[in-house]
Amino acid sequence: MPDIRDNKISCSNYQCEIEVTLEVLSGKWKSLILWNLHLHEKIRYNELRRLITGITQKMLTQQLRDLEKYGIVERMIYPTVPPMVEYSLTQLGKDLIPIMQKMDEWGKEYVKHYQAQIETGKHNA
Repeated sequence: MPDIRDNKISCSNYQCEIEVTLEVLSGKWKSLILWNLHLHEKIRYNELRRLITGITQKMLTQQLRDLEKYGIVERMIYPTVPPMVEYSLTQLGKDLIPIMQKMDEWGKEYVKHYQAQIETGKHNA
């Protein structure tokens, strides 16, 4: 479960389960991390960092730890020198992909709608 929010302790403190989903996915980077893990199945930390433009090492580490804590991402450490670490989606993480695909489709349609409004002068700035 996501961390306690404002001293809320259990799932019953959420008004609906959508809040739980949004809390797990909250933040600028988690959706990009999940999408890249989906596209690559297994990926090393440095590869992931190169793919996500603008993310800092500290933020990537923090977001991966959160996703791992929530059971969305799995970290596999190989006993090599130096240790090799790969990340992949758990089944819970894979279950999020259809939702993210719908969000991607919606976002593309919204961009088209927004651009059409600008072209016709109907957009309120």
